[in-house]
Amino acid sequence: MAKGYAGKILRVNLTSGKIWTEKPSDAFYRRYVGGNGFIGYYLLKEVPKGADPLGPDNALVFAGGAITGIPVAGAGRSAVGCKSPLTGGYGEADVGGFFGAEMKQAGFDAVVVQGKADKPVYLWIHNGEAELRSAEHLWGKTTLETQEAITEELGERRARMAMIGPGGEKLVRYACVINDVKHAAGRTGVGAVMGSKNLKAVVARGKPGVPVADQEKVRELSRWMAANWKDLAWSSHDQGTNAGLSGLNEMGALPTRNFQDGQFEGASKIDGVALRDTITIDRGGCYACPINCKRVVKVDDDEYKVNPEYGGPEYETVGAFGSNCGVDDLRAISVANEICNAYSLDTISTGMMVSFAMECYEEGLLSKERADGLELNF
Repeated sequence: MAKGYAGKILRVNLTSGKIWTEKPSDAFYRRYVGGNGFIGYYLLKEVPKGADPLGPDNALVFAGGAITGIPVAGAGRSAVGCKSPLTGGYGEADVGGFFGAEMKQAGFDAVVVQGKADKPVYLWIHNGEAELRSAEHLWGKTTLETQEAITEELGERRARMAMIGPGGEKLVRYACVINDVKHAAGRTGVGAVMGSKNLKAVVARGKPGVPVADQEKVRELSRWMAANWKDLAWSSHDQGTNAGLSGLNEMGALPTRNFQDGQFEGASKIDGVALRDTITIDRGGCYACPINCKRVVKVDDDEYKVNPEYGGPEYETVGAFGSNCGVDDLRAISVANEICNAYSLDTISTGMMVSFAMECYEEGLLSKERADGLELNF
């Protein structure tokens, strides 16, 4: 078996309830590697021409990469893919966190989901086994409510999950899949496809350890990264992904007021330094990564409240809900981030929809009446 892999693909047909396992050849692994390669293979092989992205013929693929699950920085990444309901073409979204690593450690390099369940379900994967469980009691819940309920139900505090909130359930075409409440497979509407299948969550729990070709070399690489990451990625640790906002603003490349401008006069109030020095209370990270580029924010004042369980905004969220909407208040941006994570909505597309509506309002294309009485000024 090719090293770095669990050696199995989990197949699930939600229409019939059938679950089975495939054991691909070494040639398959060498040719398609993982992630996008696996997703592309199964979409081309299994999804018929002209399939409705929100119909049962579409496939939803959760796939790790060749190093997912081994103890080195970057090994927490995985991908989710399908025929996109947003574009009608190939849809894929990368995501960090811990779910991808846990899925492989639970025995599977990828999970391929087809069909549609009659009623809401979630998929429980544990140590090489898998089963479908009712999620009727979870339908309508936010991602945090879902995670808490499943954790209690299974009695597995260390289980990791990829899930949707009400945005995915209601088939919003830019709904995303949320891992562990704060990590988003954000793009191309993968969450809407998950909702169309009545699949609330995929939950994984495994045992640490992925077979590698040279365990000592992996340890050596891990030790080197642990010793040198500060020289390579200090700004990401210090300020998160939002570290680049000020530079983009100086270059005239920061999305501002629905891309009408490239510089935002309030950039210094929402950049990486401002986020670090105001509402950030902690840092978080992904599986086996020492950089901890995730922000954990807390706001609790008379005007805004933000739950730290939902993490904090990434650069793209600050850009979409901040500069591109003409907003220079990190508290408001963080509230928008929490809402999107709770409802499983892509913060980029959601922010762009808001900024587009704002420009339409200012240009007289959208009336106050049609805007539900809101004055959508930048």
